[in-house]
Order: sequence, then C-alpha cells, then structure tokens
Amino acid sequence: MKTSMQQSAVLRQDMRMNPRLYQAMDLLYMPLIDLQQHLKGELETNPFLELAEPDDDTDDGGEETTEAADTDADDDQVDWEEIILDGINSSGTRAEYEELEVRERTPVESRDLFDHLRDQLQLLDLTPREQLLSEIFVGNIADDGYLRATLEEIVENANAIIKDPRFDGNDGEANGGEYTTADAESMLAIVQRLTPAGVAARDLRECLLLQLQDAEEEESLTYRLVQDAFDDLISHRWSDLAKRFGLQAKEIQDAADILSKLDPKPGIRFLSSADTYVIPDLTVEKSDGEYRVFLNDGGMPRLRISQVYKDIAADKKRFVGENREFITEKLNGASWLIQAIEQRRQTMLKVANFIVDRQREFLDKGVEYLRPLTLREVADVIEMHESTVSRVTSQKYMQTPRGVYPLKFFFSSSLGTTSGEDASSRAVKAQLRKLVGEEPPAAPLTDSAIVDELQRRGIHIARRTVAKYRDQLGILPARMRKRI
Repeated sequence: MKTSMQQSAVLRQDMRMNPRLYQAMDLLYMPLIDLQQHLKGELETNPFLELAEPDDDTDDGGEETTEAADTDADDDQVDWEEIILDGINSSGTRAEYEELEVRERTPVESRDLFDHLRDQLQLLDLTPREQLLSEIFVGNIADDGYLRATLEEIVENANAIIKDPRFDGNDGEANGGEYTTADAESMLAIVQRLTPAGVAARDLRECLLLQLQDAEEEESLTYRLVQDAFDDLISHRWSDLAKRFGLQAKEIQDAADILSKLDPKPGIRFLSSADTYVIPDLTVEKSDGEYRVFLNDGGMPRLRISQVYKDIAADKKRFVGENREFITEKLNGASWLIQAIEQRRQTMLKVANFIVDRQREFLDKGVEYLRPLTLREVADVIEMHESTVSRVTSQKYMQTPRGVYPLKFFFSSSLGTTSGEDASSRAVKAQLRKLVGEEPPAAPLTDSAIVDELQRRGIHIARRTVAKYRDQLGILPARMRKRI
C-alpha cells in the first residue's frame, strides 16, 4: 500500500456562527441587571458610544443624534481623538456614565451554624482535650443541624490528630491518651444541649426527642409516641397506636399535632444566603379593560453614536493602518450594539404580548385558569426560532396585577378536556390543591375520587397523574390525611 499526499476541491455548505450573532444571543439571555452592567462596560470601552439625553430626537436609522457639545463640557471626557491618533488601545471611564453609577449594597458576612455553636462551646468550662473533641463534633454537623459522622468515625479522626507529629500537645490535649467511644458519647451529650434545640441529632427521631426534652416534655404522650412508636407515628396509624397505648385515636392525633410545632431541620435558620433582588423586565398593567405590556427599562442607559467622534472618523485621510481598523471596528460595533438592543426590546415585547393575550383568563381570575403554552407555539406566532424564545424567557420576570412571575411560569404542558380545549397542568395542580384543601378531614379524597371530580369538571386525567401531581405538591395520601 503506497501512501501519498494530494489536494482536492470540495464544495459544501457549513453553518458558521458570526461572533456578533453570539453576542446578540447573549443579549437576549441577559436579565435586566446584567444588561445594564454590559452596557456600562461598552460605554467605557467604545468611544463611539455615548448616552442620549431623554429629550433627544431619533432619526430614521435608529441612531439618536444631537448637536456637538461645547468644548468646555468635554474637558472631563477621555480624549479619544488623541488616543486614536497615537494608536493606543483605548481604556478609561466616561464622565457621562459616572453619574449613573449604581452603588450596590455591600454584602456583610453573616455567622453560620458552625460559628454559632463554637461561640457556645467557648463559654463552657471544657478541658483542652474536650475542646478538641467538641471542635470535631461541630465540624461534622451539616447545615441542616444533623450530625453526619458516626461516633466511631469521630473517635478515629480525633485519635489521628493527637498522633500526628505536627500536633502540639503541650497544653495537655493528649494527656488522657486516646479517645474512646465513651468519650465521644459524653461530648455528644454536651453538644446536643447547645442551641438550637435538636442540633447534632443523628436522625429525625432523635432531633424531635431533643426538642421535646428542651421543652421539658419528657413525660408527655408526644414524647412516648416518638420514643416508642416512631414508625407507626410517621405512618399515621392512629387506630393501631390507640390500641397499643390504650387511648382514643383522637388523643393520639392531638399528641401528634404537637410535632408540627417542632423544627425537623433546626440548622436551616442559620444558613447565610445573599439577598436576591428580582427586578421585573416587563410590566403588565390593565387600562380600560385591556392589558398592556411595558418594558421596565426606564433605568436602562440609552445609547447613540457620538456625532463628535463620527465626524472625526469621517476624515479618512487622518487615519491609516491599525488606526483605521480600530475606528472601523469600534464604529461598526457601536452601530450593531444599538440595533441589537432595539431588536432585543422588540422581541421581548412580541413574546410578552403573546403570553398576556394567551393568559388573559389567568390575569382576570387566577392560576386555576392558566392555559397550556409551549415555546413552539410562541415561536410559530412571532416567526422566530424556538431557541430564541427560550433565551428571551430565561431568567426574566414579569410584574402582573397578580404578582411577579418568571416568564417560564406561563409555560406548561396540557391535559385534554371534554370541551375540546386543553387545560394547563399548573391549573390542574391548583384545582387539585383546592380540592384537598376543601375536603372533609374525616373523609379525605382518594386519588380515584380526585380523578372522578376532575373528570366531572371536564378534565381527562389518569390516577397515576394525580398521584404524581400530589407528590409534587407535597400532599400526603388520603390515608395519612384522615382525621378522626
């Protein structure tokens, strides 16, 4: 077999993404706050972009124009002409934009569960040896407050530390020799007395018992139920428990109801979470019986091509080589960005108007009247690709008379009805929740009964679908909802 090299011409079609197309897609995806930051960066790096005043007029080409400002007003601006002529890559801050600088709140570091427990341990009269073991216990407590290591693992870890040659045991930490399981059990009892009540529990049963002990309820029926019959208790076997304890089923239920006041995850309250601010990208208002959609872009900087630098760029004799390439790139980039922002606005309005028109009943009556909607339906109507609609609706929020909702909320699958129209799965879930909320406590609706009721309302649904929706809503089965 002989190897050789040869050239051949092949004609084929390839789809290649223009870098600016990527940027346009990113602009569609950006929420309002991210877009504001992006435009701020563009204003600082592109000399051909400037802020337009609110009373400026707009020409037919979409570029906003203004008369040249006095030279005194431009003294504080970066001298882009000099930078361009010297062939230096531009950088700097625009004085015009500095007025719009947003000073965001600086997040303050908050103390978590670990810090809270360590503070309490430092107030206890512990020996250095006990202090070391307590630190290991606290380090193995998860954010929800549960101990995530066995006593054997904690003992093994502690002994490994005191055996390490780098460990400084001069203060007496290792004077008692290796740790034992009995040492770990004694320290566990100390840690479990810290606040919040229930911390360092190894399972839900122990967590509830610790909280009942903290409330001095060791002699109560609730404590006995948790301690001696926890499996039957969480399964709501009221009749079996009544026979076992020689009581009425109603007394068992009343005792079990006390558990609803306890915290199954006592450490969650100490989770430090950064403040999340939701700024709606769109606003829906009702006027004269009609819903109107507005873009919430009042604080968005309005861009235009700087006439001053546009005139400078028009003098082609002054710029050659790299300087000319820089000017062309920045001028075209500025023009494209303005057009892309406007295209983004129009696309978002098209999508939002269609959603509002489709979900008018929801706006009038509530979530039970939410209609099914898919990305493909919107894409077909506004004549855009489905992926474009997906980008427009991702991480965007709309303020409506019924509250602030993510745009994705208005999209849901459909279920058939006797009327021939489809029902939204979200609306069906809302009806299911309402049915359960209105059921008699002594005779809760089974999944089959819910199916029958929904079918009477004209909704075709399978029992397994009802069970799936019920689980998603966190609703217990009928047997466990029954009250005596």
